Amino acid sequence: MKVPIAIPGWFIAAAILILRACCRVRLHNDPRPELRTRSQPYIYSVLHAHQVAAVIQGERGTGAMVSRSDDGELLIPSLRVRGIIPIRGSNRRRTGDKGGLAAIDALVDHVACGSPGYLAVDGPRGPRNRVHKGIASLSQRTGAAVVNLVAVPTRRWIFTRAWDRFQIPKPFATLHGYFGAPLFPCAGESVEQYRIRIETALNELEQKHDSAEADSARTATRDRRTGVSGT
Repeated sequence: MKVPIAIPGWFIAAAILILRACCRVRLHNDPRPELRTRSQPYIYSVLHAHQVAAVIQGERGTGAMVSRSDDGELLIPSLRVRGIIPIRGSNRRRTGDKGGLAAIDALVDHVACGSPGYLAVDGPRGPRNRVHKGIASLSQRTGAAVVNLVAVPTRRWIFTRAWDRFQIPKPFATLHGYFGAPLFPCAGESVEQYRIRIETALNELEQKHDSAEADSARTATRDRRTGVSGT
């Protein structure tokens, strides 16, 4: 008999709460206090691999775009126990829109009301480190700042065979959250130009603060594209 996906989802949520209780969180170059003082809305830009650490560090009231896949369904209880609001959708595919356009519209409304937004910007299928255009479009439509965030646990499990090298912090690790300078849309800038600017800044942030893993991820992505088997 097939186990309802909500059941393992709630087990994962319990694990998230345990990790939040036993892990330390250290944030670096956090621009949010100044943005809040200016009543400037903002959107988190996070790599898919860093989602667990990002949820543990998550800000209550944040609206997070979550795919309609089974992986997305598993994540929803973890978001809810951390006070993060799931907004369902996924990327547009050949078979038609799977909810991504409606989800972006819902996130626009959420951010326009003054609450943060959150996107795993290279998900749900990658390739790793390639930022999709949704966050650039969302920022342009709302005027919200894009806040890149790289999460680096001092101790972690890394799923090296996953396309994103998915990471889970180990108990009693310190979770370092490194913020980049807020990015804003420029007049006359296309969605694609803005997307590339966000992608470049996010990848440079990971390279600066987690260079070994950034290099390993780049090599794994290249090998996957060329059909080279990992060891």
